[in-house]
Amino acid sequence: MTDDELPDDNPAERAQAKALREQARAGGLRFEAYLPGSMADWLLAQVERGRFADPSEAVFLIVQNFIEMEPHRDLQDELLRRILQARIDDPRPGIPHDEACARIDRLLAEPRPDPARWEKIAR
Repeated sequence: MTDDELPDDNPAERAQAKALREQARAGGLRFEAYLPGSMADWLLAQVERGRFADPSEAVFLIVQNFIEMEPHRDLQDELLRRILQARIDDPRPGIPHDEACARIDRLLAEPRPDPARWEKIAR
């Protein structure tokens, strides 16, 4: 798959990225991120434990880790293999396709609570 064949390709967002590159190189980049509940729970637990000072530090370090892993395709492939194997080995019973689709439809139809918002606290 080439960059021109990405399934979530949005030409306007790609153009925005291109337009912001020089300014971001010079001054960095601020953006808002949304995490679904389970990921948000994990991240906030890490902040509570003192592993990260705040969510923005976590994002910084996680992106840094991703960048450092990028040239090591063999490690990425091994990690993916282990993740997939763990899911295959999961002892919990599977959910039939029709039931899974019905659950997804119900979740999508339900109103969602507003996401929590992290506020930077001055020291």
